[in-house]
Amino acid sequence: MTGAPPHAETPRVDTDQLMELFSVSLGVYYGDFTVAAASEHLTASQGKALTVLRRGPAAMRALAETMTCDASNMTGIIDRLEKRGLVRREASASDRRVKNVILTDEGERVTDAIRAKMHATHEGLDRLSAQDRASLYTLLERVFLAPPTA
Repeated sequence: MTGAPPHAETPRVDTDQLMELFSVSLGVYYGDFTVAAASEHLTASQGKALTVLRRGPAAMRALAETMTCDASNMTGIIDRLEKRGLVRREASASDRRVKNVILTDEGERVTDAIRAKMHATHEGLDRLSAQDRASLYTLLERVFLAPPTA
């Protein structure tokens, strides 16, 4: 633990306390993200779609599942992003009936601009040392990206 004396006891934190802190953290992050997206004339859902597409192209159905929204709602979000030139649709190479959504160069620029304008999030993370940031990354990866154990 950074800054703690070697003999200090690790504080006991239960799952409820962690969940509460996640709730507060995500509230700050989401608020910061929503304001940053609005500064680019986007809704939070449109900004989130761009962020998800930053990871790579996605089929409309997969995008709706990732964003936990109805497919018809996803269509409206993508329609508005496409009108602004932030995404484009392409037929899937393996199934012409499936439309993949792809982030355009302008979509990447806007996604970067949103992330850069998330001042509260940047300030919080900047308070961490490089070692603490690496530890936080490892822990979050383990909590949210590790495959579930049987």
